[in-house]
Amino acid sequence: MAQALQEEFKEYAEKAKSLPSTTKDADKLVLYGLYKQATIGSVNTNRPGFFSPTERAKWDAWKAVEGKSQEEAIAEYIEKVKQLLAAST
Repeated sequence: MAQALQEEFKEYAEKAKSLPSTTKDADKLVLYGLYKQATIGSVNTNRPGFFSPTERAKWDAWKAVEGKSQEEAIAEYIEKVKQLLAAST
């Protein structure tokens, strides 16, 4: 993978930490799933149980992007952070 893309990904992962508290949970879950797909790859754990709704939602978000290449996940992650930052200004 291109070094420039990796650097941009790190930059936007940092920027994502400063998204406003008004950012919707659905958007945060999209970012979470793309981040996990970009850094780890496809889901490698079992789905959390019914009594862990937050962990279950995060797992579902990750599962939803399963099969994307690392580059695709990174590009979509960067685009989503840009979109959320633009919407918050």
